[in-house]
Amino acid sequence: MTSLDDSELNELVFDKDGVRLTVEDAVATVTLTNPAKRNAQSPALWRALTEAGRSLPGSVRIVVLRGEGQSFSAGLDRQAFTPEGFDGEPSFLDMARGSEADLDVLIAEYQEAFTWWRRSDLVSIAAVQGHAIGAGFQLALACDLRIVADDVQFAMRETSLGLVPDLTGTHPLVSLVGYARALEICATGRFVHAEEAERIGLANIAVPAAELDGAVRDLSAALLAAPRSAVIETKALLQGVSGRSYEEQRAAERAAQGRRLRDLAGLGD
Repeated sequence: MTSLDDSELNELVFDKDGVRLTVEDAVATVTLTNPAKRNAQSPALWRALTEAGRSLPGSVRIVVLRGEGQSFSAGLDRQAFTPEGFDGEPSFLDMARGSEADLDVLIAEYQEAFTWWRRSDLVSIAAVQGHAIGAGFQLALACDLRIVADDVQFAMRETSLGLVPDLTGTHPLVSLVGYARALEICATGRFVHAEEAERIGLANIAVPAAELDGAVRDLSAALLAAPRSAVIETKALLQGVSGRSYEEQRAAERAAQGRRLRDLAGLGD
């Protein structure tokens, strides 16, 4: 994948620490911008991703996440596994020596980069090509929808390294593919390619790499065609299914539809 050309860069919000945020009308694009390192991730990048979520104008309805170069994101930067770690950041050894409370706070901070993509007022789309490994896989899973190129390679390698996936990827993975398949993918660390990703529900659609941008534009346009308030209510309904019984979901549908009808009739709050 190449970077966006100048005609597509409507408003540059910021560009730092391997993350660029641009906004064009109702569509924001978050781009990982370190293709030389296959968009490897670091705490600085995670903080930039968190800032991207906080910087979105209220007019944004769609957020597209993409990576420059041949890989979406090859996962955590290998510098994290060195004794010194990243400059100004606690190394893995420092983290291990700290208290459980301090470690919990630190990981929770890192996780913030992966949580805002599912806000009910947005629909997020990951456009994924090449490697999406470990933290890269979890970042793609953080989005609502995934369109993948035919060269995509998903893998959850944390378990193979003696760690666990801790960047919010386990919940969406199980929701998408089920417990047994999620366990097998995580415990083996194997690659999941485009055809399988689409078949098992990891990807909404798989397309040739040259068609990835066009497929994202088409999906964004289709999502924008529906009234924003109806999409927000529908997303909230669907997100709440796992925590509700059948009868509770029926009641939630009735309440949501009542709000929509009152809004359409001009009787809303």
